[in-house]
Amino acid sequence: MSEATTTDLYEVTMAMSYLREGMTGPATFSLFVRDLPPERGFLVAAGLESALDYLSGLRVGPEDIDAFAAALHRPPRDLQPLLGLEFTGDVRAVPEGRIVLAGEPLLEVTAPLPQAQLVETYVLNQLSHQTAIASKAARCVLAAAGHPVVDFSLRRAHGPQAGFQAARLGAMAGFAGTSNVAAATALGIPAVGTMAHSYIEAFATEEEAFRAFARCHPGPVTLLVDTYDTEEGVRVAARVLRDLDRGPGSAVRLDSGDLGALAARARSILDSVGLPEVRVIASGGLDEYAVDDLVRSGAPIDTYAVGTRVGVSADAPYLDSAYKMVEYDGRPVMKLSSAKVTAPGPKQVFRRTAYADVIRLADEQSPGDGSPLLETVMRGGQRTGGRTTLDACRERLAADLAGLPRAARRIRNPVAPRATASEHLSALARRVRRHIDEQTSAPYARPVSP
Repeated sequence: MSEATTTDLYEVTMAMSYLREGMTGPATFSLFVRDLPPERGFLVAAGLESALDYLSGLRVGPEDIDAFAAALHRPPRDLQPLLGLEFTGDVRAVPEGRIVLAGEPLLEVTAPLPQAQLVETYVLNQLSHQTAIASKAARCVLAAAGHPVVDFSLRRAHGPQAGFQAARLGAMAGFAGTSNVAAATALGIPAVGTMAHSYIEAFATEEEAFRAFARCHPGPVTLLVDTYDTEEGVRVAARVLRDLDRGPGSAVRLDSGDLGALAARARSILDSVGLPEVRVIASGGLDEYAVDDLVRSGAPIDTYAVGTRVGVSADAPYLDSAYKMVEYDGRPVMKLSSAKVTAPGPKQVFRRTAYADVIRLADEQSPGDGSPLLETVMRGGQRTGGRTTLDACRERLAADLAGLPRAARRIRNPVAPRATASEHLSALARRVRRHIDEQTSAPYARPVSP
């Protein structure tokens, strides 16, 4: 089986029905986040690269047909119309690393209707998950206020792929390294790590453990000091580092307790024995809220290691995202369900100063006072350019954050900017809504014109 089967069953049933009915005209679907999660002033667009990898490699093969048939309890011959289906459409999207707001399309797919429908689940999965994690990571970097942040999330991430993505997205946000060896190797980012408490416990004393570790690793070392008594652990680590002349580049790591108070005590001990160059690293259940508190308190912590809470975006583990049809065969469409109304037609977002963004119809003339966010990244099922680099994503995000209003960057009680709709988009929405109302009472009403 291929990744074509990584989809919800109803995508298959709808695609089959479209094919049976001859509904293969071009359809445009828009992927957006309806509302930001609590305590979010912005989102960071992410997941596009893996979505494009999926789309460019999509092909329904014989084994996929067998899987669809088994899931539907139907003979494989009934699913033969799907055999050989590939993605031949166009994709416009916000590049990874750009900041987006509620209601703004992150991506729009235009393709023959069965194709555009079948890819919904995978594309929505990739952009939703990765945008949530990238946004959390960016907030950690803001909270750290210039101090390095590193990723320790792999062991409790929701699977190896999610852990790899968290490492990549952390690097995009500006993290200084990751504990994930596979990600560090594949992405060319620094691998970081120390030791576990079990390592200390395996030796008769902390000092034996520290000296053994230093013998094995001749360069700078980071020693975990809170297995037993933290302050004593710092003293022992300081003695070992001083005896071995390992001060420059080395560090002690605090992983539990009152990290602010312990960091202050550790700094005092290290300085008192002539080791001001030895850094203090903090870890243990940290996220942007804890980091913000520590930084604001003036805790002498040099590096923050964030893990589980960031790797799973613990306080906002999902986005209110949607992938909705906005046009079929030249006819604008919209959804009118209570609290889930969608706007019709393909769109473009224009970024203006202070994030006074305007969502316009894609064929509207440029307003002249803003820059478009969505770019054509796939045409005819093929990428229009090479893969984006982490450096490019990082630069985009840094530039966007620099222009983001201070209130939106706040860690607690942020105020998110709100995009507005252009008059043309609003007028089209009113026209389509009116036509739908007429259809409800007159089933044979003529289709609305764009």
